[in-house]
Amino acid sequence: MGSGSAIRGSRVGAGPMGEMERGESAPRVRVPFYCANMHRVVPSFASEAAVPEEWDCPRCGFPAGKDRANPPAPPRTEPYKTHLAYVKERRSEEEGKLILDEALAKLRADRAAVEAHIKASKN
Repeated sequence: MGSGSAIRGSRVGAGPMGEMERGESAPRVRVPFYCANMHRVVPSFASEAAVPEEWDCPRCGFPAGKDRANPPAPPRTEPYKTHLAYVKERRSEEEGKLILDEALAKLRADRAAVEAHIKASKN
């Protein structure tokens, strides 16, 4: 019996032999892009493909443009908002007070019902 290898006739790192097996590669064009941190990114595109105006910088994540002197501005990040801040954006003070009063009334009614049940079970 053999060595037990499931893959025969290949070795680690073996790949396609070249253009004969893959076919001819498409003509390429390399376009440099620059981000606000002056990182240079040079992706390649098929020559007949449309080249985008902006490309994401893989180093910092900022958008990169084709003009080295005027790269796109970094995106503006919103500060972290708490759940309460989002609620305050959706509700006015009056609406908040009404909702709070309804919730307190329900809690007080539930508490009174529980106390009445406890009092009745003691008798």
